Parts: sequence; C-alpha cells; structure tokens
Amino acid sequence: MKKKIQPKIKVFLVDDHPAVREGVRSYLTSQGSVLVVGEASDAPEALKKVKKLAPEVIILDVNLPSLDGGELARQLRQAVPSAKIIAFSVHAGQEYVVRMARCGAHGYIMKDAPTAKLVEAIRHVHQGGLYFPPEMSDAILAPEAKPSAEAEGKVVLTVREREVLALLAEGLANKEVARKLGISVRTAETHREHLSHKLNIMTIAGLTKYAIQHGLTSLGLPARPKT
Repeated sequence: MKKKIQPKIKVFLVDDHPAVREGVRSYLTSQGSVLVVGEASDAPEALKKVKKLAPEVIILDVNLPSLDGGELARQLRQAVPSAKIIAFSVHAGQEYVVRMARCGAHGYIMKDAPTAKLVEAIRHVHQGGLYFPPEMSDAILAPEAKPSAEAEGKVVLTVREREVLALLAEGLANKEVARKLGISVRTAETHREHLSHKLNIMTIAGLTKYAIQHGLTSLGLPARPKT
C-alpha cells in the first residue's frame, strides 16, 4: 500500500524585517511538512492577504510599526478564525507572553530560539495544542486583573511617554512618532509598549481615550472661537 501523503501546513509570515522573513521562509520551506503561502510587513497588508490565502498558522511579529501586536492578533482571529497564531518576539518578559495569550495567540516563540522550535510550535498548534513557555502557564491561566480607578490615577508617565501618547492619539503611526521626536522607530515602539503595560490599555482607541480624559491631547477640547 502506498503511504498517504499528509498535506503541508499552510503558514503565513508577518514581520517588518525582510531579512527575518527571508530567513524564516527559507528554513520553513526546507521542511517537508510546511508550506509558506504568503507574508506581510505590516498590519494592513497582513489583514488583506490572510483573508485570501486562508493560512492555517500565522507567525506574528509582536513589534510591528503599524499596529500593536496584541491588537493585530485580535483582528487576525476575526479575519481568519480557524488560523492558529504564534507570537514571534525578541521579548522574553512574562507580561509580553501573557498579553499575547490573552489577545488570542496560541503560542509564543523567541526569535533567538533554535529554528527547529518554531517548526515544533507550528506542528503543535496546528494539531490543536498551545505552545507557551511552561514556566508561565500559571500566569497565563490566572484571571486578568482590572486596575481600580484609584490605581489608574497613580500611574506616572515620563515626559517622553506623554509626548508619544499625545502623538499616537493624533493618529500618528510609530514611524511618524519617531520622526517627529527625532528617535528611532524601535524606541518609539518601546515607549508605546511601556504605555500599554503601565495603563493596561492595548489599543490605540483606548490610549486615545485616556489621552483625552487626562488632558494630554487637544483632540477632546472645544475649538477656540474665532476673533
């Protein structure tokens, strides 16, 4: 009897660094069980392509310049509910892993991990499992804490974080924020991540609302009467 050939797992890559995508694509393509059906460098491109390509597993860079990784994970889950999402990150902190898990990711892999681990994660989530660092299981399963209004009022933002928040509230992307403030895109991304974790707000809409409520942007102020 002929051995039944298993269909390849359809994988989609989302990462803003071409070299990273090329390296991951090259390795995955060399694996007989995986087929890279497409890739994207930002959120709009990813959301557009996944609807057409219907991948089974999405490898998602956590730090994209166009949209928070957690928010994009939520949107990808809505666009292709059957797809499994693996967060791909340079950050090993518990807060990053827990956040992505709560935003719908099925796994979390460090970018400096052996590439074989990524293939292992792809196969595992494709079969219906979860692939997170075992030492973080308790934190992932713990109920999400909601900050009290009193605690929220005690949050202290740095001057730079307030500047970044104001620009994000005005609708600027990370690259535009970086250009306005004369900092690198990665630094702008880091400030945005710190804001999200300090305020426990993961979406731009939520950050904008916070900025308006706390007088950090002129968006919510009435226009001055013309003289």
